[in-house]
Amino acid sequence: MSAYKVTVLGGGAWGTALALAMLRAGHAVTLWARDTDSVTAIAKGTNPRYLAGIVFETGIAATTDLAQALAGTDCVLVVTPAQALRSVLTEVKPHIADDVPLVLCAKGIERDTGRLLSDISSAILPDNPVAALSGPSFATDVSRGLPTAVVVAAEDEALASALAVRFSAANLRCYSSDDLIGVEIGGALKNVFAIAAGAVTGAGLGASAQAALVTRGFVELRRIGAAFGARPETLMGLSGLGDLMLTCSSVQSRNFAYGVALGKGEELAGRPLAEGVATAHIAACIARERGLDAPIIEAVAALLDNAITINEAVAGLMTRPLRAEAD
Repeated sequence: MSAYKVTVLGGGAWGTALALAMLRAGHAVTLWARDTDSVTAIAKGTNPRYLAGIVFETGIAATTDLAQALAGTDCVLVVTPAQALRSVLTEVKPHIADDVPLVLCAKGIERDTGRLLSDISSAILPDNPVAALSGPSFATDVSRGLPTAVVVAAEDEALASALAVRFSAANLRCYSSDDLIGVEIGGALKNVFAIAAGAVTGAGLGASAQAALVTRGFVELRRIGAAFGARPETLMGLSGLGDLMLTCSSVQSRNFAYGVALGKGEELAGRPLAEGVATAHIAACIARERGLDAPIIEAVAALLDNAITINEAVAGLMTRPLRAEAD
């Protein structure tokens, strides 16, 4: 199989990690970022701003020139924050050839519109097929070459399968799926539940409470996923349950760490980006509009708005009317 020319958009921790994964899979990799210092460092095998203490192999062609990064590319991995996707793809549009696949690697729902990231991509670049890469994966693990499994999804099953084969390497196993919406929903909502799990941990409410919250959060994820047409087996897989388990259990997760700080009552301004902060509010709105029961998502949104305390949130959840677990 011939090597791809892969373009990675985004010089943060996950963008750098995926660029390394593509390099290790045998592809020619160009990474685009806005920050000159990051570009210079990545080309030399480090990213001290986002991957402190990790030294990796050189070979990534890093640049701040978007046109240069996209010239002749066979595939684009979009690893910029979810809320910046629309503006980034608008910049990309004049420089990308038709039919070049876009692989969305951020996880979220657009805050202002409630649209999934694939919908935004299709609206801005209708001639470029869309896929998503998601699953239980920390950037530090992937950067170090530790074993990781993810899912590559596209509505076109052949495209998903082809990309999964090309992206797989010795320590990155890629499964394919044609349930693009299911993979997106799982990735977006798990960030909200990670904030909730972190808040419970930060408030010192115990491992039992955390386990209950994550389990009931998964019920909400499946409920909302079903409303969007996601398949249950997708949400039970790597991009749903797998990612939820990882993200809700470690401060390596920015969303979990944000929740821990929230539960402890610490200052939140200036903390690293947590995509679940933006997603919580729009997810709560979507649930209300569709008449879906999502009390944990609603509680997280209220916590983030300082409308309730963590103790009030827990009390509200614990005193809800009793029901059968399967309901």
